[in-house]
Amino acid sequence: MKRVAVLGSTGSIGRSTLDVIASHPDRLRLVGVAARSQTGLLAQQISAFRPPLVSVWEPAAAEALARAIGTQEILTGLEGLVALATHPEVDVVVVATSGREALVPLIRAIQAGKRVALASKELLVMAGELIMRLVEEHGASLVPIDSEHAGLFQCLQGVNRQDVARLIVTGSGGPLFGKSAAELAEATRAEVLAHPRWQMGPKITVDSATLMNKGLELIEARWLFDVPFERLQVVIHPEAAVHALVELVDGTMLAQLAVCDMRLPIQYALSYPQRWPSRVPRLSLAELGSLRFVAPDLEQFPCLRLALSAASAGGTACAALNGANDTAVAAYLAEQIGFLDIPRVIADTLEQHTPIAHPTLDDVLAVDTWARTAAQERLQSWSLR
Repeated sequence: MKRVAVLGSTGSIGRSTLDVIASHPDRLRLVGVAARSQTGLLAQQISAFRPPLVSVWEPAAAEALARAIGTQEILTGLEGLVALATHPEVDVVVVATSGREALVPLIRAIQAGKRVALASKELLVMAGELIMRLVEEHGASLVPIDSEHAGLFQCLQGVNRQDVARLIVTGSGGPLFGKSAAELAEATRAEVLAHPRWQMGPKITVDSATLMNKGLELIEARWLFDVPFERLQVVIHPEAAVHALVELVDGTMLAQLAVCDMRLPIQYALSYPQRWPSRVPRLSLAELGSLRFVAPDLEQFPCLRLALSAASAGGTACAALNGANDTAVAAYLAEQIGFLDIPRVIADTLEQHTPIAHPTLDDVLAVDTWARTAAQERLQSWSLR
């Protein structure tokens, strides 16, 4: 029986994780949940699973939850996330929350030797070198949940690393694939948030529309699999059936295919190295019919180009990229800027940054704060024009 704590249990990944746990009551037990402020849904999850450990980021929300569920102690803030991530009754920590507040709990879980099932690509983007060094030092296990990296992880099982020539991350192209530059400029928020394949939160859906998510995924893959950046590639695959490919030195390609359902990579992260039966629908190749692969247009999608540039610069450039992107996307969702302004905010921020080559945790957090402030100052300067 594996005892699981889920950081971000009310988000889309968290809800899917709880569904996987419910489908395997003889193998998995939920012992901890954490959320930012969705106390209504969190109360329902607590009622259904009865986890002994509960954490809510906002103290006021924690007080409201305590009143709703009775006398159970509610942990709060960063200390609450760390307590869940390092608790001796927890075997597997599912990091399903985005944002810098999950970085410290992730590191503490690694230092405690936990298995971490990681869904938040931003954390490896911010501090990949540091995180993977700690994984090795503390004998922890880091298994990706992100569908593309879960695909690469599965393709690489049993493969000698010296036989790997290239890792290929696929992307559906997002909701704006095939649009002209003029159409991108006129895209409505409803169009941007209407992903054709995945049901995701608004922030990651915008990242999919800009293709920033593919850039972040390449950076994540570089650290997860210890592969030089020049041996990583992105291809657009509109059918979204092939989630990742591994090219071997003799030209052979290994591919991972599945339906678009996050319960599959989540379950594998929890079951690894075993495979368990799943109630997820099967992929029908006959119904799929054909598979297309297209090189991304870096001029049409400058966010991907900016991510590649930050990855090339290395060090804290990726933390600055992530912080600036978070700020720009938040402004877009708040209807403060247009869709094509997102890469402009990021580019302006990166131009001001001098990367630190081998950052500490304090360096990463400081650069993240700086980038968000610099991006916000750029936004304010635009509003004053």
